[in-house]
Amino acid sequence: MTEQNLASFKAYDVRGRVPDELNEDLTYKIGRAYADQLQAKTVVVGRDVRLSSQGFVDALTRGLVDAGVRVLDIGLCGTELIYFATSHLGTDGGIMVTASHNPMDYNGLKFVAKHSIPLSGEDGLPELERRCVTGDLGSKREGGSVEEVDVAEPYLDHLLSYVHVDGLEPLKVVTDPGNGCAGPWIDLLAPALPYDLTRICHEPDGTFPNGIPNPMLEPNRARTTEAVIANKAAVGLAWDGDFDRCFFFDEQGRFVEGYYLVGLLAEATLKKHPGAKIIHDPRLTWNTREMVTAAGGDPIQSRCGHAFIKSAMRTENAWYGGEMSAHHYFKNFFFCDSGMIPWLLVLEQLGADGRPLSSLLAERMAAFPVSGEINRRIADADACIAAVEARYKPDAVDVDYTDGIAISFENWRFNLRKSNTEPLVRLNVESRGDKSLMKDKTEELLAMLR
Repeated sequence: MTEQNLASFKAYDVRGRVPDELNEDLTYKIGRAYADQLQAKTVVVGRDVRLSSQGFVDALTRGLVDAGVRVLDIGLCGTELIYFATSHLGTDGGIMVTASHNPMDYNGLKFVAKHSIPLSGEDGLPELERRCVTGDLGSKREGGSVEEVDVAEPYLDHLLSYVHVDGLEPLKVVTDPGNGCAGPWIDLLAPALPYDLTRICHEPDGTFPNGIPNPMLEPNRARTTEAVIANKAAVGLAWDGDFDRCFFFDEQGRFVEGYYLVGLLAEATLKKHPGAKIIHDPRLTWNTREMVTAAGGDPIQSRCGHAFIKSAMRTENAWYGGEMSAHHYFKNFFFCDSGMIPWLLVLEQLGADGRPLSSLLAERMAAFPVSGEINRRIADADACIAAVEARYKPDAVDVDYTDGIAISFENWRFNLRKSNTEPLVRLNVESRGDKSLMKDKTEELLAMLR
C-alpha cells in the first residue's frame, strides 16, 4: 500500500479519491482482510450509484469469495439497507460501497459486523488497515459464493411500522434525491402513503447532472426550495447520495436546520415511548434538552459521530438518538441511523398537528437561535482551540469536554471541535432567545479563528 492509499482510512470508514487513494486492488485486499478479521461466513454487500461503485463491488466480492465467504448482493441501495439486511438476515457483517456526498471522483466503503455494529476508528478499522498494510489477509478458502438477494419487502414493512399508516393525513410533498439512491425506494414506499409527491432529480444517475447530492451545500437547496413554492407543498425533502441523511424544507421553501429536527423527532418518539432515553450530540443542546425534558424523557449527551452515538444508544437502551448533522438513530432500527424513518415520523406529526412546519418550529427557533455549523481550515487546530478556551473559560458557567470544547454562559454557548473526517474545526453557537447576541458572539469567535 502507498501513503496515498493509507489516506483513505478515515475515522468512520474508508473513503478516498479514485484511483490514487482508493482503487480496486485495495478494495480486493479489504474484502480478504475484513473476512479474515471477522471470521465471516456470510456478508451483505451493496452499492450507491457512482460510476466506479460496481467495479468496487466486483473487486470487494472477489476478495470476500476468495476468503470463503457467501456474499449476499443487495444491489443499488442506501447505507441503511446494509444495516437492515445485516441484522434482518443474521449475517456476519455488511459492507456498503459509497462516497455519499463527496465529489464525483471519490468512493469509499462503510463496514458493520454482526447485529449491524459499526467498525470504526475506535474499534475495527485500525486492525483492518494494519492487515491491508502488512498483507495479513488470511488464507484463501474454498466455498465462497455470490447470490443476489432482495430485501425490499421486509425493509419497506419495517419502515411503515414506525407510523400509523391508516391515520396519516394527505400532504403535498416535494422529494429530491439529487440523482442519488433514494428515488427507487421512495417509489416503492409511495403506494402505501397518502402523499401527493412531486419528484425532482429523481432518477439515480452516477454522472450527477444536477450536482453532487449534498443538501448541506447551500447552492444545492435552490431547486428544492423552488419546487416547494411552485407546487404549494407542505414540506420539501432532500437526501444525500446514500440517503443516510434526510433534510427538510418548510412550506415556504426554507431549509430547516437539523438541530430543530432532533427535538421534533425526540418529541415524536416520546409520545410513543413515554419516559424514553434520548441521545444527543454536544454541538447544540439547549433546545433538545428542554424539549426532551418537557416531554418526560431523559436526555443523554454523547460524542459526535455515528459510532459513538450508536454505542451510547446500545449502552443506554435509548429509543432515539439525533445529531444536528441530520443523522437520526432508532432503537428498533438496530440502533442505526436512517434517512427514511425521520420523514415518515415528521410527516405523521405534521398531519396530526394541523399546523404548517414553519409554525411547528417557529417557537423553538426563536427560543434558541443558532449559527449553523461553520467550518474553518486551521493550520494548528489544537492551539486554536486552546486559545479559545483560555479566553472564554474564566467567565463560563459550564465547560464540557465531551467532544472538543463546549463553553456555556447564562444566555449563550458554543461548541468548537475538530472534525473526525476532515482537516477542519467546526463551530456552533446558540443563545437563549437573543439572535443578535448569537450573531455577535459568532463573529467574535470567527475573528479568533481567523
